[in-house]
Amino acid sequence: MFKMTPNVLRNLISKKATRRYPRQVRPPYESVRGELRNDSTQCNLCGACALKCPSQCITVDKTAGTWTCDPFACVYCGVCVDTCPAQSLTQKREYRPPAVERQTIFMQGEPRKKTKTPEAVESG
Repeated sequence: MFKMTPNVLRNLISKKATRRYPRQVRPPYESVRGELRNDSTQCNLCGACALKCPSQCITVDKTAGTWTCDPFACVYCGVCVDTCPAQSLTQKREYRPPAVERQTIFMQGEPRKKTKTPEAVESG
């Protein structure tokens, strides 16, 4: 007990090592990978991001034209951003704010139209 007393007194007098997070937010680092965003005007719903995602948090439905991301499963590695051929995925420099309930990022795009193959055009 007496061996700890100097350490306890030193900690009471010195500056605190932690922050009160929701009230005191530290600015992000220069190369931080934060919240994932998808631009619906550029996205062609190819599904490359869903195939390459290591945590499988992205789902793409080409027929319905929907793109969904579960941010609670995302590890924010940036692989989907790097592999997107349309360059529609980006990551902000800020992290997502704390959430009280589960949320998903949902985007409605234009569903792909069926294109006729050359054989179907010739026979039709």
